[in-house]
Amino acid sequence: MTSTLPMFPLNAVLFPGVSVPLTIFEDRYRALVHHLLRVEDPAERVFGSVGIREGYEIGDHGAQSLYRVGCKVQLTEVDAHADGTFDVVAVGLDRIELERLDASGPFPVGHVHDRPEPDLPVPEQVLETARATFTAYRMALAGIRSDPYEGALPRDPSYLSWTLAAVAPLPMPDRQALLEAADAAERLIMVTDLLRTELRAMNVIPSLPATEVARTRWSPN
Repeated sequence: MTSTLPMFPLNAVLFPGVSVPLTIFEDRYRALVHHLLRVEDPAERVFGSVGIREGYEIGDHGAQSLYRVGCKVQLTEVDAHADGTFDVVAVGLDRIELERLDASGPFPVGHVHDRPEPDLPVPEQVLETARATFTAYRMALAGIRSDPYEGALPRDPSYLSWTLAAVAPLPMPDRQALLEAADAAERLIMVTDLLRTELRAMNVIPSLPATEVARTRWSPN
């Protein structure tokens, strides 16, 4: 069933279960935040985000082409500034698929439908291999830059797959492919292969990875 959501296209891919800090300064997205803050129940302060395949997050022309699969996101923290801008934190909830985007109002509104992920068992070997590969990647990074993930990895297979997808130093098309993966097992196999490729590259050029892991504050508008 199709529903509508305020939309925030980004030059980034957001994942379910993963928090992201955002800096809000463009008028249409400030209007979106004001709209969400008028929602009485904080649990209902929800918007959608899809990645920008081609174009920009800001300006009169904006995004020219969007990925269709994105993420429903809940606004969880808001820090308002005197100049009208916001620093916010949002957490990904579930996948959505964008049917069309209406940009005629004060902020974009998407016509979307849910894209749930099947709750299927993940083979133990897939889980162990993914964990071991990411552990090897963290060790390879030691002395080059900070650890891309703090603490113990999640035990839940689905959340583990989203966590590794979020912290892996990958270009946007690869991150989008991970978001669109059919299930957690497929995503874990994909991210394991991508991390192995990264490790092989680091063995050749120790200063890699060249792509910054997305752990810093984004300015998506």
